[in-house]
Amino acid sequence: MDSHYDTMGMDSQHEAMNNVENGDSKSLMNKGLSKGRTPQNVSSSILRKKSDPVLVSKVRFKMVRQFLANLQEVILGTKLAVLFPAIPLAIVADFYNFGRPWIFALSLLGLAPLAERVSFLTEQIAYFTGPTVGGLLNATCGNATELIIALFALHQNKIHVVKYSLLGSILSNLLLVLGTSLLCGGLANIKKEQRYDRKQADVNSLLLLLGLLCHLLPLMFRYASGIETSTAVYTLQLSRASSIVMLIAYVAYIVFQLKTHRELFDSQEDDEEDEKAVIGFWGAFTWLVGMTIIIAVLSEYVVGTIEAASDSWGISVSFISIILLPIVGNAAEHAGSIIFAFKNKLDISLGVALGSASQISMFVVPLSVVVAWTMGIDMDLDFSLLETGCLAFTIIVTAFTLQDGTSHYMKGIVLFLCYIVIGACFFVHKIPVSETTVNLGVEQSSGVLNA
Repeated sequence: MDSHYDTMGMDSQHEAMNNVENGDSKSLMNKGLSKGRTPQNVSSSILRKKSDPVLVSKVRFKMVRQFLANLQEVILGTKLAVLFPAIPLAIVADFYNFGRPWIFALSLLGLAPLAERVSFLTEQIAYFTGPTVGGLLNATCGNATELIIALFALHQNKIHVVKYSLLGSILSNLLLVLGTSLLCGGLANIKKEQRYDRKQADVNSLLLLLGLLCHLLPLMFRYASGIETSTAVYTLQLSRASSIVMLIAYVAYIVFQLKTHRELFDSQEDDEEDEKAVIGFWGAFTWLVGMTIIIAVLSEYVVGTIEAASDSWGISVSFISIILLPIVGNAAEHAGSIIFAFKNKLDISLGVALGSASQISMFVVPLSVVVAWTMGIDMDLDFSLLETGCLAFTIIVTAFTLQDGTSHYMKGIVLFLCYIVIGACFFVHKIPVSETTVNLGVEQSSGVLNA
């Protein structure tokens, strides 16, 4: 059965890649979404490449040939395959106790192709599970790297790393990815009017504004209660209740996207033959489990060595977490979004940027709060004044940028420069790790006493 899917799937993948190269990316998006794929998966598929089946065809044994075929598709089927050697190098560097900054850098590079391959494998599984389950799986695993890093940071009680990395993912998607996409798309199509469907952007903007409200309330509550009053326990309770509300809103969004209003996200269906799976279900599932384990290992390295890298490079932990981690972790989706903007396919680019930002804001952040709650760790939605202010201005600027349904390169320049200014702010905003740890300890102790 898997061999049958492998043979038919390779031909269909080659045909789909030819469509993308010929500029027929809208056809690819429509066919993909009908299978439950999200725009993030469609965008990352632009970085995939054809693998040479010559070596596999020379192998006589069926099982070995099938394994080699899957190996070629999974490992060599991406243009980011050149970064895979960073994974064993990171493991060797940790085993032989090399410099911790080297372990951090190699782990960060190794996460880039793994994140893209997880997107590819969840897409393959979606072909067998149907559009609803497949879309839910893609939506859940779309930001698996950020979620795993957050969980390991929580396990090591590094709440500031969790907050910084998740905030950075939202800022990166809304300002860097969307900004560079609008900029490059505007310059490449400078004599054309670029238009996109506002309906999908409006839905994601509403979700982001709801998430912003849930972040603002604990911060405003802390300042409104006065400095003399200890509010840690009440802020924590408000954050946990808000997190549950955010998760409910995200579930409603998934139902809205995949069931009741699919036409907003999949407006024009093609009559062409749907794409087929490249590898079998159990093969994709096995590879997905294996790569998730590797991501977990590298994420543990990243979390454990981030302070050492900060001290060695003279860069603040906030800058590394907010700027560097999201750029590397989402490199595949970012590049795909920019390429589709070049082809004047802004609906896909907006789906990537806004979809990923909404997923982080309304799913990964509240889930981290709930998981920390079960672990007995006091994580709230109060991201401090500077961080929450940057988030608020980012969402407001993005909403204003997308309000008229048209685009030009000047909008991209403004968003990109906003990201540069915020990056410069966190580059000079250096909080000693010891001070952060002490402050977190004081807040937790205060919460325990009040409880």
